[in-house]
Amino acid sequence: MQRCTYSCNTADHGLSRRAFLGASTAAALGPSGFANAYANAELAKTQKRVLVIFLAGGASQLETWDPKPNTDTGGPFKAIPTSVPGTHIGELLPYTAKQMHRLAIVRGLNSVSDDHGIGEKIMLTGRKPEPAVEYPHIGAVAAKLLGNSAASALPGHIQILPKGSSGFGKADATFLGPKFGSVSLGDGKPPADLLRPANMTAESDAAREDFRRKLNDRFAKSRKSAATDAYAESFEQAERVVKQGEVFDIEKEDPKVADRYGRHDLGRHFLLARRLLEAGVTYVKVSHSNYDTHHENFDFHIEQLGEFDRPFAALMDDLAARGMLETTLVIVMSEMGRTPKINANYGRDHWSRAWSVALGGCGIKGGAVVGKTNANGTVVTDREVYSGHLFHTYLQAVGLDSSKSFHPNDRPIPIADPKTAAISEILA
Repeated sequence: MQRCTYSCNTADHGLSRRAFLGASTAAALGPSGFANAYANAELAKTQKRVLVIFLAGGASQLETWDPKPNTDTGGPFKAIPTSVPGTHIGELLPYTAKQMHRLAIVRGLNSVSDDHGIGEKIMLTGRKPEPAVEYPHIGAVAAKLLGNSAASALPGHIQILPKGSSGFGKADATFLGPKFGSVSLGDGKPPADLLRPANMTAESDAAREDFRRKLNDRFAKSRKSAATDAYAESFEQAERVVKQGEVFDIEKEDPKVADRYGRHDLGRHFLLARRLLEAGVTYVKVSHSNYDTHHENFDFHIEQLGEFDRPFAALMDDLAARGMLETTLVIVMSEMGRTPKINANYGRDHWSRAWSVALGGCGIKGGAVVGKTNANGTVVTDREVYSGHLFHTYLQAVGLDSSKSFHPNDRPIPIADPKTAAISEILA
C-alpha cells in the first residue's frame, strides 16, 4: 500500500480558490465556449507546472552559460552582455541573452557521472542510482504532488522527443505507480494507433472500449498485478490523449506565433509544450539532440544552439505574455557538461565536475547567478552543488515541501536527497 505524507487539503495538492471559482462559474454558465475558455484561462494562470528542456548528449557550458573567452579552454566564441548588467553568456545565445532577467544560472554543478544514462538519471531524480531503490523522475513527482488542473483530461507527465517512437514509460515513475509514468510523443505526435479508424463510428468505438474494460476487470479479479495495472493505466492515458487531440494540432495557432517559434522541429515542439502546459498538463519535458560533440564541437553548437536560441526566447516571452511564467518552472539542463580541454578532433568530451544549468519562472529569482568556476572552467571554486540541491530547488520553487517523504509499502523514502538542500540564492 502506498501513501504520501503530503496533505491532500493543501493548495499544492488541489485547486486554488480562484481556480475552483473559475471552474464553478463555467459549470454554472453551461457548456458555452466563452465560459469554458474563461475557466481554462484562469486555471492556466494558477496551476503550478514544470517544463524541462533537455539538451541531450551534454551541451557545453563554455558555449552557453559559463563562457571563458581568451583562455586555453574557451574556444572561438565571445561572451556577450545580457539583460542583467554584469552577467554574460555565450554569443551563440543572443536571443536568450535578452531573457536573462527571467532566468537564474547555477554555475557550480557537479553531477558526478560522465556516463550518459547514469547522468540523465542523476539529473532527473536528484540522486545517484542505488541497487536497493529506484527513485522516481521529477516528472512523476511533479505529476503526483502538483496534480493536473481539473480542466485537463490529459496525462500529467508528457515527454516530447525528437522523431522516433512514441509510447508509455512506466519505469520513470517507479514506486509512485504507472499513473504517473510518462507519455512520450515522438516528433510531438501521440502514440501510434490511438485515433479511431475513419471507417469506425463513435458508437462502435465506445462499445469496443466498454468490452475491453469488462475483460480487463474480469482478468484483474484473478490475476491483478503491477503489470496489469500498468497495462490498464496505459489505456486510460491513451484515452485521455485521444479526447484532447486538438491540443496537438499546432496548425490552430496564429501563423505569426508559429513563425516566432520557428517552423523547424524544435520550434514546433516548444509551441506544443506551451499548448500542453496551457491545457493543464503538470509536467512537460522537451528533448533536443544531439549535443554529444566529441568531434567538431564548435560547428555542432553553432547548429544546435541556433535551433534552440530563438524559439526558447519566444517560449519565454509567450509564457510571460499569457500570465503563465509566474506559475511555470522552466529548467534547461543536460545529463552532463563538456570538457574544458579541447580534444584533437576539435571536440569536447564528457565532463560532470563543473558545469551549468539555467532555471526561470515560478519561484525563481530572475537574474541571479550562483556558483563559480575557475578561470578556464576546470573546477568549481565557489558554491559547489549537486543534483540533489537542484531537486530540492525545483520542488520548493513550485511550493512543495522537499523535506517530506513518500511511503511505498509503509517504508519512508525522502522525496529529495536529505543530505542536500535547496539553492536558496536563486529562490524568489
